[in-house]
Amino acid sequence: MQAPLFFGLIAAFVTTIALIAVAARGDWSARHSGLFALAAGGMLVTLSLLHITPEAFALSRHAPALILTGFLGGLLLSFLVRVLFPEGGEEGHAAAATPVMAIALHSFIDGVIYSVTFAASFSSGVYAAASLLLHKFPEGVIAFAILRRHGFGNRRSFLFAFLAAAVTTPLGVIASVPFMYGLGAEAVGNLFAISAGLLLYVATGPLMEPLKEEPPLRSFLSLGGGVLIAVLIAVLPVHGPDHSHHDGGLGTHDLLDMRP
Repeated sequence: MQAPLFFGLIAAFVTTIALIAVAARGDWSARHSGLFALAAGGMLVTLSLLHITPEAFALSRHAPALILTGFLGGLLLSFLVRVLFPEGGEEGHAAAATPVMAIALHSFIDGVIYSVTFAASFSSGVYAAASLLLHKFPEGVIAFAILRRHGFGNRRSFLFAFLAAAVTTPLGVIASVPFMYGLGAEAVGNLFAISAGLLLYVATGPLMEPLKEEPPLRSFLSLGGGVLIAVLIAVLPVHGPDHSHHDGGLGTHDLLDMRP
């Protein structure tokens, strides 16, 4: 448990650094929260399609159905939130619930993946940790920007983003430790698929709302910037299955060889 928990805490620390960076300029972040949201949407769509979805398809035969389930689950959750807490005044804060909960679930799954991969081997765990850590900094910025966009103050945005994007990763490690040896490649692929579906809903739905408000050029540049950042993250060598397979890290073939 020590190794995955250690890396889970490092992930939480990286996310916290991101939150401190954007919270230090809270008013500026609030004024540009729409552009942050568009950049976040571009990042999530790209990472989901280039990284999370391919992993899900490689590991799980149920990936298409589970991706659709995650997407429709996000849509249903958003609908229920809007019905129970109609927008307007303080209750408008409820609009942030679905995207922030999706980020929290994804971050929790990151912690589960840490446990599973370290159970396979130490080198597999280190590889997975290095790969997932790349997403933690932007994850904190995205959660903070969503909360600021929906009217939360600087302090509350920091707190809720910290709970959703930082605390959930070590929590995922702790919660999954009793079951980590029973989670094989299929279960990991199922988690990837549900996460991908949820993030695709958030990216194409709530995070695209600023397109109606921001100037077209600025919207395009923000969206394109998010896509570019995600592409750079996705093509870094630590993500390559063949690279990881040769140097002892965890790739798709390693996960396929895992057994409960």
